[in-house]
Amino acid sequence: MTATTSLSLLKSQLNLDHDLDDALLAHKLDAAEIWIGHHTGTAFVAGNAVLTEAALQLAAYWYEQRETASDVTMRPVPFGVYELLAPYREQVTGYVEA
Repeated sequence: MTATTSLSLLKSQLNLDHDLDDALLAHKLDAAEIWIGHHTGTAFVAGNAVLTEAALQLAAYWYEQRETASDVTMRPVPFGVYELLAPYREQVTGYVEA
């Protein structure tokens, strides 16, 4: 899968003005969109501002927090991403209507 969110938008989110990490940034965006699809239970929708914001926040966070060990408490998903995605999440109850 190739990310649908633009690399230039992620670079703006991060205030980056160089091309040194473009491959890594593209990878982070791709992984963020896949993660969002798995989390919501539906495919990532290109052009949806809320899903794009969640992808940007997640990819930027993963780019800036690449170390697994830190003196600071780390979270796998930054604050706000779950809240952005909550309305898009498929509800699974385990109940099957007969």
